[in-house]
Amino acid sequence: MRVQNPLTSKEYLERSEHRSKDARGDYFRDQTAIIHSLPFRRLKHKAQVFFSPKNDHICTRIEHALHVATISATIARALGLNIDMAYAIGMGHDLGHAPFGHAGEMALNKKCEDIDGFIHETHGLRVVDVLGNRGIGLNLTYGVRDGIICHCGEAPDQRLKPRTKKIALSKIKDKNIMPNSWEGCVMCISDRIAYLGRDLEDAIDGNFVSRENVPKEVEKELGESNGKIIDTLVIDAIETSKKEGVICLSDEKFKVMMQLHDFSAANIYKHKDINRYQDFCKKIIDELFDYLVRLNNKWNSNFERYANSPGSLDRRFGRYLSQMQKIYEAEKAGAKAIARDYIAGMTDDYAIRCMKEISLPEELSFDQPLP
Repeated sequence: MRVQNPLTSKEYLERSEHRSKDARGDYFRDQTAIIHSLPFRRLKHKAQVFFSPKNDHICTRIEHALHVATISATIARALGLNIDMAYAIGMGHDLGHAPFGHAGEMALNKKCEDIDGFIHETHGLRVVDVLGNRGIGLNLTYGVRDGIICHCGEAPDQRLKPRTKKIALSKIKDKNIMPNSWEGCVMCISDRIAYLGRDLEDAIDGNFVSRENVPKEVEKELGESNGKIIDTLVIDAIETSKKEGVICLSDEKFKVMMQLHDFSAANIYKHKDINRYQDFCKKIIDELFDYLVRLNNKWNSNFERYANSPGSLDRRFGRYLSQMQKIYEAEKAGAKAIARDYIAGMTDDYAIRCMKEISLPEELSFDQPLP
């Protein structure tokens, strides 16, 4: 597969702040910036499909990111693309996810309809450019930032080809815009390859679905395990992309992959227990959002009021506002936009903890007298 990216190498390597070269190389440097960032570290407690799992072997968002990164690097290596760039995009592609997976995203989007909503792809760019590392940002390359905001792995595209024009990434509002690089396209197809098999395996282990009910053609053509499904689709993507000159799957494997997707949508993502938890997640997002908006409208930038509040969430939210004050003042951000940022950064467990704090009184503490 002999392809050339539509932009120059210099354009893909652009950063908002200049950084001197070092031994790691630009894209490997992006990888380390992502790994050491607070948003990435929080992914270990954000849901992939199953919310706040008490089983250590159920996939969380950080494991999904690692799957996507390694699959992307494998395909990129075979196609002669930039391995470090593809890996970095995979590592960072879900940094904008809200708690509770797509259920949390839908709930937060609903609460923010009058302020441009919430889309995890576009929020991911905001995380790496503005919010990450307590308002410093990660200062990533254009190529990796573009791959993060243009990564929609849920879109059922069989063939992917990068857009040709460079655009201001902060102006993107449409989650379906193609990446500006072949490496970004590789990451998109890797995202789909990564989650389908793992979601199925987790659902079987959790007794959400029975292996006997999985379509026989899926097991025959793709395999019975997550590892085999990934292996089959990665090999197919490499071989077909080499022949076709675009990033794609063969007609046969794409058809079966979509069959697996449809089975998972009906039997896993819309499972009655998942739907029940989604209702709870929506309530948590709704309550936290309304609470923080009221709190911010009441106290604004009076950090002393937050600090002296008996509520633990109030005090933590006040510290967050103090850290981010310059950013929010420069943006003239309203209470809803601030609440959106704060909630989107939460892990599942932290959101549940905050909900308990605003719903239940703290236990009264008495000294235990000596006998």
